[in-house]
Amino acid sequence: MKRSRQRNREHAFRRHLNPLNWLLRHAQMSLSSLGRLAQNPLSTGMTAAVIGIAIALPAGLYLLVDNMRTLTGSWDGGSSISLFLQQSLSDAQADQVRDVIALRDDVAEARLISRQEALAEFRLRSGFGEALDLLEHNPLPAVILVKPARVASAPAATGRLADTLGRYREIDMVRVDLQWVRRLEAISRTLERGILVLAGMLAAAVLLIVGNTIRLEIQHRQPEIEVIKLVGGTDGFIRRPFLYEGLWYGLLGGLIALLLVMLGLALMQGPVQRLAGLYQSGFSLEMFRSGVFTAILLGSPLLGLAGAWLAVGRHLARIQPE
Repeated sequence: MKRSRQRNREHAFRRHLNPLNWLLRHAQMSLSSLGRLAQNPLSTGMTAAVIGIAIALPAGLYLLVDNMRTLTGSWDGGSSISLFLQQSLSDAQADQVRDVIALRDDVAEARLISRQEALAEFRLRSGFGEALDLLEHNPLPAVILVKPARVASAPAATGRLADTLGRYREIDMVRVDLQWVRRLEAISRTLERGILVLAGMLAAAVLLIVGNTIRLEIQHRQPEIEVIKLVGGTDGFIRRPFLYEGLWYGLLGGLIALLLVMLGLALMQGPVQRLAGLYQSGFSLEMFRSGVFTAILLGSPLLGLAGAWLAVGRHLARIQPE
């Protein structure tokens, strides 16, 4: 009875240790795979560098397009709708119209330019001061410059706001130029789609690079694999170190990609800020955005693992002990 209870306790203890042993074996295998890569630092570094460049190119381009979208979004918010009022309105009536428009939820700011201010600005910028002095009355109407709120900053929403404001009976004409915004948005979407296509092609290239590297490693270790199969080693046991090598290749390539992206954006930061300063803007490139860096850290090891899995599954079955 005591022996049976002792055996039961031993079996329970072994079952308790199984998950721990499984984790230890995988940790040992991953570290041994990393050590094997460290034995050939030149070839490992070159392979990881190629993977890093392939990942950094679409990631960096996507960050640039995303920053450009942020910049154009701030332009959209800063664009204005010009509302030309009826000539018959007095300054007090024009100010009342401005107050009504400023109370709208989709309007961030409404600024009135009176007829006298419009004439003074036209006189200053046109160079026709002497000709304007010959006029008996001011031909220019009062203008309300409307800055859309954030909820109406998109081109379609700004167009709807302009149509709504144009229905006010005090407003004679509405002017808003959205064509350049639509063109810029179409360009950014086209660039984004092209970057996604490029990313897919380079991801396939990473799979091929890792797969070819693992294939060469399998061929180099073919005698060792044959011996393991002779003594009863399973395909899963043989496959495991190669999968970890692919995982390490992907992770190293992802880290190199992060460094390349940060270095490239840092080098562009100064010229971009100087260019933005010429347009009285404090815009600067944002590096950590849109989950790009998280996607690199998670996606690159998965790409390496997938490439290794494809290579091992294809070439390992061909090796049989004689």
